[in-house]
Amino acid sequence: MKKYIIVAIGLLMVSCVFSPKKQKTMNELSPIEWAELQSQTPESVILDVRTEEEFESGYIKDALNLDIRGGAEFMSSIEELDKSKAYFVYCRSGARSGQACQLMEQMGFAQVYNLEGGVLAWEGDLEE
Repeated sequence: MKKYIIVAIGLLMVSCVFSPKKQKTMNELSPIEWAELQSQTPESVILDVRTEEEFESGYIKDALNLDIRGGAEFMSSIEELDKSKAYFVYCRSGARSGQACQLMEQMGFAQVYNLEGGVLAWEGDLEE
């Protein structure tokens, strides 16, 4: 019985952490804020964390594509990036890029910015 209570508490804690609350985080910027800050940040990197197929359907100019669903390959690619640069991260809707930003922050990246709403909210031009 004690074992089941511990499992139930653990599941409750996990569900609270991963619940779909829509809170704006410090690194989540509206498309206008994201574009303005990116244009004012020299040597920044635009990082698209969608699949290769999604990327090929249209992407933000000069974006580097690293698929977050790539698991170990994604993590290895992130580890090779310069942590002193600013990274402007996006995906389709902002969820995967939010996860990528959290991972990057945990890995020691100081400047990571998530595009709120992803390319669905993007008002700029997409390269095709």
